[in-house]
Amino acid sequence: MAERSFKEEVKKLRAGDGERFQGEGILAITKALLQSGVSYVGGYQGSPISHLMDVLNDAQDILGELGVHFEASGSEATAAAMLSASINYPLRGAVTWKSTVGTNVASDALSNIASSGVTGGAMVIVGEDYGEGSSIMQERSYAFAMKAQMWLLDPRPNLTSIVDMVEKGFELSEASNTPIFYMMRIRGCHVTGEFVARDNREPQFSDRAPVTPHREPEKIILPPNVYAQEREKIAQRLPAAIEFIKANKLNEVFPGRHEHLGIITCGGSYNTVIRALQRQGLSDVYGNTDIPIYVLNVAYPLIPEELVDFCVGKEQVLVLEEGQPEYIEQGIQTALRRADFQTRVFGKDIMPMAGEYTGQVMLLGITRFIEASSGPEIELLSSAEEVAALETPLVEEDQQALLDNVPPRPSGLCTGCPERPLFSAVKQVQEELGPFHISSDIGCHSFATLAPFNLGNTIMGYGLSLASSSSVRHALPHKAISIMGDGGFWHNGLTSGVASAVFNHHDGLLIVVDNGYSAATGGQDIPSLVEPNIIASTIDADAPRRDDYQSIEEACRGAGVKWIRTVSTYNIEAMKNTLHEALTSSLPGLKVVVAEGECMLNRQRRVKPMMKSAIASGKRIHRSRFYVDPQTCTGDHGCIRLSGCPSLTIKDNPDPLRTDPVSYVDNSCVGCGVCGENAHSAVLCPSFSQVDLVYNPNSFDRAKDTLRQRVIAWFRRRDEQRMEAASL
Repeated sequence: MAERSFKEEVKKLRAGDGERFQGEGILAITKALLQSGVSYVGGYQGSPISHLMDVLNDAQDILGELGVHFEASGSEATAAAMLSASINYPLRGAVTWKSTVGTNVASDALSNIASSGVTGGAMVIVGEDYGEGSSIMQERSYAFAMKAQMWLLDPRPNLTSIVDMVEKGFELSEASNTPIFYMMRIRGCHVTGEFVARDNREPQFSDRAPVTPHREPEKIILPPNVYAQEREKIAQRLPAAIEFIKANKLNEVFPGRHEHLGIITCGGSYNTVIRALQRQGLSDVYGNTDIPIYVLNVAYPLIPEELVDFCVGKEQVLVLEEGQPEYIEQGIQTALRRADFQTRVFGKDIMPMAGEYTGQVMLLGITRFIEASSGPEIELLSSAEEVAALETPLVEEDQQALLDNVPPRPSGLCTGCPERPLFSAVKQVQEELGPFHISSDIGCHSFATLAPFNLGNTIMGYGLSLASSSSVRHALPHKAISIMGDGGFWHNGLTSGVASAVFNHHDGLLIVVDNGYSAATGGQDIPSLVEPNIIASTIDADAPRRDDYQSIEEACRGAGVKWIRTVSTYNIEAMKNTLHEALTSSLPGLKVVVAEGECMLNRQRRVKPMMKSAIASGKRIHRSRFYVDPQTCTGDHGCIRLSGCPSLTIKDNPDPLRTDPVSYVDNSCVGCGVCGENAHSAVLCPSFSQVDLVYNPNSFDRAKDTLRQRVIAWFRRRDEQRMEAASL
């Protein structure tokens, strides 16, 4: 299961030669892989390429028909190691992950395969979400590409270019015996368009036509081979790559009538450049530009001869490179100066050193460049001063007005999320025992570091929370708490965290949030997923397991953990007692609490269609939701501060003598019961009540409802009579 199904879209992957293929960028990439004759594909999900893994997973029937092997890898390192198949054999393969964190995880394998070199084309499709749309630290893949000598493709974001560069990328990899990065930005992943398809190709070798095993000792990454491999990178592979890029014109030049100027940009930024030029009347929507543009569809390596040719006759050029350091700008400066070209290069002197080059940033930078270099012969629609004025700066008074009038909305957990009651329990235990040091992790649960929970000191990496608390535990008044998800546990936490903690006698508490899926990346399946897509202890203790089911509890016991408990997150009282026991136990060694509760988003995706179908067929369906009695609510809002559920909000107090707004449960409530559990566990006001909604009620349901309405009406009349008597 994933947040989006591509079962229907993947049928387009069967398109043959000459057919027009329409769809998203990630579908185009998959089609391009099949047209390239890949033998294997794999990867690990993460923004912005999670959906690429979902497409591959939903297309397994088509992959199987062609003989293409597919694996959902346990981590990015696992995926990168798959590329070793291309070292000795002419097998084309592609893997994918989120950069830069995924590249960091995979760095050992990538460095080794880049050193050994490849025989078959090897491609790493990295999701580069640099900028304000990114969910991670601001870094780029460019440095790793230069360090490891892996060529970096950054195609223009239209489907034809995307597909062509995938196919040419494999040829480049084989021509230079080098693995390559194929960079997809978030807009490129989801851009829609069309291209002319070609027939899918069966891989040259597969289970139907196996290779003959053989070894090449010189490709083993041990001395003295590694010294020869390093020389080969520079003496053979780099020149071969440059010649292929030049011969196949992978980079593009778009001419313009103002030949004394030029713009050099990466392919992924091309659309934004054209839009900025269009807004100044220097281009049309089809890319016919007045300013010549050199597009680096291959961002690394740079091609000195092409750069020099483009700069012939140009007085000034503008280099548009997102992020820092300015690797490309430095490379261009070096290439021009070595050729004794004195073309002036503008770049980070007029463009921001860091941050995404949005449409506004690009427009302002290009306008400044033209004003500084062209003189009056180029007439602009807007001056740099006018462009800058389009983005009104946020002054301190405006900022304060926003804070005073707009409620803060930090990122948070979904309505009904099983992690919400866990953190409510942690807060309540903290009130009793004092402040904790909590090492957080990558995943949905990282939102607990924000309001209203404000729990968590550090986030070091996926599955690294337990390892990150090891060095501070000896200096704390209480046991250190580490929290990781089930996805992080299987990705890295079992080996880097649990096994290491047992070996080093780590006397701390690890909470593994077991919501059944790799939820933060889109709800993909993981080894501990219970069939049929439910958490056993939450719904059905006897639910059948999948054949490949692996237990988190058994894995921890296998690593040597002696103290381990599994608790439903929705039982806040039991969770509080378990956490209290773990934190106060005199038993030495690691304590593990597996906090079980199915991801509510995936549960709703599974349950809602079933419920809708059952209601439509006339079946009796019972659903619970919760309600706050406005007459009882004190307006303290402790319930909101303790859980922060999005369905818990406020409304005007019906009592004219009280001014504080009362709590209110809106219609997004999924009936998880956490608000009521918190009210009981934390001894809050008794204003919560459960409301049972019955669809297609039977005669007994209708009789009960009639009786209840009569009883309620009797009590209402009695209260009204008492109020009237009191007013006389």
